[in-house]
Amino acid sequence: MTALSEFNIRTGASKEACGKTDWINITGEVQKAVTASGVREGICVVFIPHTTAAVTINENADPDVPRDLNLAFNIISPDRREFRHSEGNSAAHAKTSLIGPSLSIIVTNGSLLLGTWQGIWFNEYDGPRTRKIQVRVLGE
Repeated sequence: MTALSEFNIRTGASKEACGKTDWINITGEVQKAVTASGVREGICVVFIPHTTAAVTINENADPDVPRDLNLAFNIISPDRREFRHSEGNSAAHAKTSLIGPSLSIIVTNGSLLLGTWQGIWFNEYDGPRTRKIQVRVLGE
């Protein structure tokens, strides 16, 4: 069995938002897609079809974690005058490449198999924007 679902989010409105950057916990929406698929045992793939946004699994208990990670990524990939990309968002492209556009999560008993403190985070690096998130659930 396989099922594809898609949902949109608007970035820039969460309490984690800071300028063009935003981290949004999408664990609940992804779990809804798993539940709707009817898959009990399998794999869930989350894909972000954008070049300045990414997805990761990280802590969802402490709201300071997204803020701290944004600070770290800004140190790793700051905006620089030397960048030539005409849209002015090369740092966003670099951060997205570091984190990645997709992830896979095991589905067991119809639920995402995540650790106690883990959540699925959508990472915006060039917002605010309306973004698309695609979820493919495979299994039985």
